[in-house]
Amino acid sequence: MDTAARIPALVGVGVGPGDPELVTRKAVAAFDRADVILVPSTEASGDDAGRAEQVVLAACPDAAGKLRRVPFSMAQRRGVGAKRRRSWEASAQAAVDAFKSGAATVAFATVGDPSVYSTFSYLAAQVQAVVPDVDVSVVPGITAMQALAAASLTPLVEGRESLTLVPVTAGLAAVGAALDHADTVVAYKGGRQLADLLELVHERGLDGVLGVNVGLPGQTITPLSEVDAASAPYFSTVLVAPRRTTTGGAL
Repeated sequence: MDTAARIPALVGVGVGPGDPELVTRKAVAAFDRADVILVPSTEASGDDAGRAEQVVLAACPDAAGKLRRVPFSMAQRRGVGAKRRRSWEASAQAAVDAFKSGAATVAFATVGDPSVYSTFSYLAAQVQAVVPDVDVSVVPGITAMQALAAASLTPLVEGRESLTLVPVTAGLAAVGAALDHADTVVAYKGGRQLADLLELVHERGLDGVLGVNVGLPGQTITPLSEVDAASAPYFSTVLVAPRRTTTGGAL
């Protein structure tokens, strides 16, 4: 075995929003090469497979024997509390233990893209602190905003238009600023504050769509003017796009 083959590799793999057909060929190849595949297990999934695990199994059935569930707490939405820190440490330890047991490549499957509001960067930092020579890489995945734009036939941006992605957990003031300064705004994690978010949109005379479980069998895509704010889950995606009255008007 050459030296390069012995360098431990940690790969963050984006599996998209939920539809196994949106998993890229590069992601499948990464799972095929991996000796161990870590998948998040949250409070919501309990003893069942979480969304990332479900996608991996659907896209790569032969990977079932490589899967290792690692705990991820979704109870804390902001800041670095004890539960969140323990989640990072446990996930990193799972990767370190896999390397110690002989794994050359460990993959971490994450919903969406590993570079967009993902926990992978935190996990990688924890692993690098223990395994300094680990080779870290990322396989991008399709994001929820891309999937919602495609499903709702809403172009994200055209011509000179700008796009802002903002989590509602950053505060309603941040969302309002985005609506005031960007042509298209995508808001993540807005379920708990959806009523206030809708008010911000409507008071500006804007409209858009709400996507829930986009890409899954039970997906719903609803115009914001028809949304029941009390029924939207935390992981909802809101897409507010400009009114486009002429073809190529933003060019």
